[in-house]
Amino acid sequence: MASFRIALAQFDFPVGAVAANAARIAALIAEARDRHQADLVVFPELAVSGYPPEDLLLRPSFLAECETAVAAIAQAAVGIVAVVGWPQSAGSIVYNAASVLRDGCIEATYRKRELPNYAVFDERRYFDVDPDGGPCVVDVGGVAVGLVICEDLWFAEPLATTAAAGAELVVVPNASPFERDKHAQRDALLATRVAETGVALAYLNVVGGQDAVVFDGASVLADGDGFIHPAARAFEDHWLLADYDPATRKFAPRGWPADGDESRDALAWRAIVRGTRDYCAKNGFERVWVGLSGGIDSALVLAVAVDALGAGNVTAIRLPSRYTSGQSNDLAAEQARAQGVRLETVPIGAPFDGFVQALAPLFAGRAADLTEENLQSRCRGTILMALANKFGGLLLTTGNKSEYAVGYATIYGDMCGGYAPIKDLYKTEVFALARWRNTIGGAPVIPQAVIDRPPSAELRENQTDQDSLPPYDVLDAILFRYVDQEQSRQDIVDAGFDPATVDHVLRLVRVNEWKRHQAAPGPKVSRRAFGRERRYPITSGWRERG
Repeated sequence: MASFRIALAQFDFPVGAVAANAARIAALIAEARDRHQADLVVFPELAVSGYPPEDLLLRPSFLAECETAVAAIAQAAVGIVAVVGWPQSAGSIVYNAASVLRDGCIEATYRKRELPNYAVFDERRYFDVDPDGGPCVVDVGGVAVGLVICEDLWFAEPLATTAAAGAELVVVPNASPFERDKHAQRDALLATRVAETGVALAYLNVVGGQDAVVFDGASVLADGDGFIHPAARAFEDHWLLADYDPATRKFAPRGWPADGDESRDALAWRAIVRGTRDYCAKNGFERVWVGLSGGIDSALVLAVAVDALGAGNVTAIRLPSRYTSGQSNDLAAEQARAQGVRLETVPIGAPFDGFVQALAPLFAGRAADLTEENLQSRCRGTILMALANKFGGLLLTTGNKSEYAVGYATIYGDMCGGYAPIKDLYKTEVFALARWRNTIGGAPVIPQAVIDRPPSAELRENQTDQDSLPPYDVLDAILFRYVDQEQSRQDIVDAGFDPATVDHVLRLVRVNEWKRHQAAPGPKVSRRAFGRERRYPITSGWRERG
C-alpha cells in the first residue's frame, strides 16, 4: 500500500479551557488533513479537558461540557481519522478515555487501564477502570492501529493484548510531566515494549506548564524493529509528522524538529522558563516583579523571567538595608543593565525602624535576634507585594529547594510571591544552572562575581549562609538522599555523612513542613518536588531513627 502519514499534535491544551480546546482541536484536525495530508491525527491524553483537571472532574457540569465538546469535535473528523483524549462519564463513573473519531462520529473509545497514583498523579481519586474494557484496534487505510494511554505503556499487558488483537501500529497519547533523566528511562521502556510485541509505537506527549508541573512534549517514535528515533524538541509546540511503512513497520519522519540539546541543564532551564511563562499567561499576568539582591538566587530568577516574558515585562527592585553591601547593590545594577531590565530602589531602613520602634515597649530588655532579621525580610516582602498590587503583575519569589527544605526562608518575607521558578533546584543546582546560562545567547547575563561570592542573606553584620547551615555541597547531598531518594537516616550516615550533621538537617526538614505548605507553586524538575509530589503531615509524632 502507499505510505501512511501520521500527525501528532504536540501542543498545549490548558486545563479547564474546554471550549477553546475543542475549537483548537477541530481546527487542527482540518489542518492535519488539508495541509499535512495526514491519514491519522493524534491528540494528547485528556486534550479536551487539559491535564490534570483534578477536582473539576467531580463537577457533573464540567463532564457534560467535555462530552458535548467531543461530539462537536467529531463533526470535524471527515476525510481523516482522529484520536482525541477526554474524560468520559458514565453516571457516577468517570474514565480516562480516548476516542477514535471518523466520518463525523465517535467510532470507538478506549478507556485507560492502568491509573497512576504516585508522585504528582492522583488518578484513582477521579477515574475508574472498566472491568469489561479491552483493547482498541481500528483499521485506518489498511493499517491496524491500536491505542493505549500513557501509564498503560509502563505495564506489559495492555500493549500485549493490543498487539494480540491485531495492532501493528500503536499510538500512545500521554500527559507525562518533565523530570530530569526521564527521557532515557522512557526510551528504554519503548525499546522493551517493542521487543515484546513487534509493534511500532507513536508516543505523543503534551507540552506546557500547569501550575507546579511542566509537560515537555519530547514525543518519540519507535520502529517495529526496536529503533528509537530522536525525540522531538522539548517544551515547544509542534506539528510532528511521519510516514509509516506497514511492510517494514518503520517510520520516516517528515516534519520532526529534533532536540539539539538534551543536556540536564538545558532541559531544566527550558522547563523552568516554560513553566514560568505559562503560569503567567494562563493566569493573566503580563509582567513580573523580582526582588534583586545581588545574590545568586535572585540573579537566576531574573534571567528566567527575562527569557520567559522579555525584559520589557520585568521590573527588578533593590531593597537595601543597613547590612546590604555596596557590592550587592552594584551587582544588582549590573545584572539589570546586562538584561535591559528596569531597576528601582526602595530602601527598607525607614519601615524597619518603624517596626522596631512600634515593638520597642514589648521587646524591652531583650537582645536583637532572629526576630529582627525576619522583620527586614518581611519589610521587603510587604514592599514587593505592594508594588505588584499597585501596578499589576506577579511577584516571583526567589527561594530554592535547599532553603525550603531546611526553612532558611522567611514566611511572609522572602517567601512572598505568586510563583517560585527555582523552588525545585537545590542551591548547588542553582549555581550550576547559572554557569550554564552564561554559556548561551552571547554575553553572560549573571555577573561572575555573583556566582563566586559566598551566599548571604545580609540580615546582620558579616553574615553568610554557612553560619547556620552545613556547606551547600554537603547539605544538598544529604537532602537529595533524604528527599529525592527517600533514604533513611542510617542509609545517609552509612554513606559517610557525619551523624550529627545528618540529624541536624533532618530535624530542620521536619520542623519546617508548615512553611512549605504555604509556599508558592513552582515548576517541578526533580523526581520528588515539594508540594503535590511530596506531601508530609505538618503535625506528626514520627521521627526518623538511626
